[in-house]
Amino acid sequence: MGFDVGGRLREIRLSVGLSQRELATRSGVTHSLISLIEQNRNSPSVASLRKILDGIPMSMVNFFDEARAPLDKVFFEAGDLLDLTSRLHKVNGGGSRGQMSFRQVGDAQAHNLQILHESYEPGADTGVTMLKHDSHEGGVVLAGELEITVGEQIKVLKPGDAYLFDSRVPHRFRNIGTARCVVVSACSPPYL
Repeated sequence: MGFDVGGRLREIRLSVGLSQRELATRSGVTHSLISLIEQNRNSPSVASLRKILDGIPMSMVNFFDEARAPLDKVFFEAGDLLDLTSRLHKVNGGGSRGQMSFRQVGDAQAHNLQILHESYEPGADTGVTMLKHDSHEGGVVLAGELEITVGEQIKVLKPGDAYLFDSRVPHRFRNIGTARCVVVSACSPPYL
């Protein structure tokens, strides 16, 4: 059984005493979107879920309620990375097309730095709603191709190419290629 995104959102919303309409208003999304997500009839994009969680407020790490890494931990094996997003795409089932995975190194909040190992399957997209948050972020493409939009600028990055920008500028990430794209990124302060 996969992670119940809709059930978790409903549980959190009720625990803070918000109706679906109140959360929608606070988040700047439609009431119907909240309703569809809570019924597991809509798998939210990263941008949509982040926007909704901002209305609570809550981080994606806390949403997925994972145990935090010990603060004194310095080295992390691949299995130690905290899965933040791949469970969002399991609501609708099906293959891997369009799925993405963001796996975080350690406790980003404690270090004020979020380091992610990102994977984008062909067709993966952070969402039509552009991301925008009070941070700075950068990354390096390790494999595949990734189209990145930052404000009015759009560029397709290939292995070895990198990006660095002020995250207050609306942005979006899409794998428009035919192969899986892998990126290592950092964001400060942490966003997800």
